[in-house]
Amino acid sequence: MALCFILMALAVPPAQASSVGADKVIRDWYRLVIELVRHTPTYSPPVASRAFAYLGVASHESLASGDPTLMTLSGQLNGLTPVPRREAGASYDEAVVLQAALSSAARELFGNTGPTGQRALKRMTEKLSAEVSSGLAPDLVARSEAYGRSVTAHILAWSAGDGGAKVENMGFPLEFALNEGPSHWIPTSLINQQQMPLLPKWGENRPFAMETGNGCPLPSPPAYSEDKGSDFYNEALEVYETVKTLTPEQRAVARFWSDDPMLSPTPPGHWIVIGLKILDERKASAADHADLMARLGVTLADAFIGCWHSKFEYDLLRPVTYIKRVIDPKWEPILITPPFPEYPSGHSTQSGAAATVLTAFFGENFAFTDNTHEKDKLPNRSFGSFWEAAEEAGVSRLYGGIHFRAAIDRGLDQGRCIGEKTVALRTRG
Repeated sequence: MALCFILMALAVPPAQASSVGADKVIRDWYRLVIELVRHTPTYSPPVASRAFAYLGVASHESLASGDPTLMTLSGQLNGLTPVPRREAGASYDEAVVLQAALSSAARELFGNTGPTGQRALKRMTEKLSAEVSSGLAPDLVARSEAYGRSVTAHILAWSAGDGGAKVENMGFPLEFALNEGPSHWIPTSLINQQQMPLLPKWGENRPFAMETGNGCPLPSPPAYSEDKGSDFYNEALEVYETVKTLTPEQRAVARFWSDDPMLSPTPPGHWIVIGLKILDERKASAADHADLMARLGVTLADAFIGCWHSKFEYDLLRPVTYIKRVIDPKWEPILITPPFPEYPSGHSTQSGAAATVLTAFFGENFAFTDNTHEKDKLPNRSFGSFWEAAEEAGVSRLYGGIHFRAAIDRGLDQGRCIGEKTVALRTRG
C-alpha cells in the first residue's frame, strides 16, 4: 500500500527549482528503497543489508570524489579500488552526480522488483532528475550525470564478485544435506521451499570492513543436553516459561521488532530508518547523510555475513524443536520461526553493530524515538540510547519464542565487534 502512495506522489509534477540539496536526493532515494525492500520477494534481511551497503558506498564515493574534506573508502573496504576521477578543472553539480549514481544503483540492485516497483523507480528517476537539473547548463548536467553513472558502474562491478550478487529460488538451495544429530537445525516450516535453510553460503561472502566472514568469531553455544538442570535445558525452559507468561509490554516489544520480510523494511531497514530520521531531524549535511548511510550499510551487511557464518558453523536447532521434543509437545512460539539455524540471533548481531556505529556517530546516551512502524499503526517506542534499543531488539526474539538467551547476548557481542571495525573506517580528512 505504501508503495502505491509513493507512486501517486511521484505522479504530481514537481515545482521546478534551480537548486536541490544532495541531502534531499539521498533521503528521497532511501525512502523509495525502503519500500522496495518491503515489496521485493528475494529481499530477505541478508540480501537487503547488501543493497544498503552498496547504495551507501555509492553515495559516499560520489560525494567524496568532489569534496576534499571526505576520504574515499577505496583501500579500506575489501577489494574496493578508487572510483573514476573527475575531469580536472571541470565543474560538477553534486545533486546531479548523486541523483545519477543512486538512480542507476537502485535500478540495478532492484532489477527483479515487480511492475509497481519498476514504475516507482522510473518515476523517481524522472522526477528527481528534473528537479536537480532545473536551471542548470545542459553541459554541466550531462557531465555530472555521466560521472555519477560511472561511479555506480565501478561500485557495481566491485559488487559482482562478492558472492551475493545472484540469489536463486529466493535464497533457498534446491539441494542441501542436513546434519544428523539431535542438536542440529531441522526445518520448522511446512512450506516446501523452506525445507532447506535460507542462504547457507552467505557467511562465505566477501565482507566489507570485516577481514573475513569469521572476523568476529563466537564461542560455542551451551552444550546440547536434554537433562533437566543442564545449561541448555535451562535456556530452553526460560524461553518456554517466558512465552507462556508474556506481559502486554513484552508482546508489544516482540511485535515491534519482528520486521518480517515482505511485511516490513526488514531488520536492517529498520536501523536505516532510525538513522535517516535522526539525520533529518538534525538537518544534517549531504556529507553526513552519505557518511552514516555508508557506515550503517557496511556494518549491517558485515553483521549478516558474520552472523550467517556462525549460524552454519554451529548449526543449532531452534527453541520450538527442542521444547516440543523435550518439554511440551503442544507449545508454540508467538512469532514464526525463521528457516535457518538458531545461534547466534541475527537481530542481536545486526542491532549490536548498528548501535555501535550510531553511538560513535551521534554520541553516548543519545535519546530518540523510533517511528519505523508508524504506517503499520504500531505505537512508537522511545529509547535513552542506541544500545538500549539494540538490547530490546535482541530480547524481543526471546519474547517471540525463537531464540535462546546465549544467542541473544553473544549476538550483541558479535555485533559490537563488527561495528567497531566499521567505526574504524576513515571518512573525514
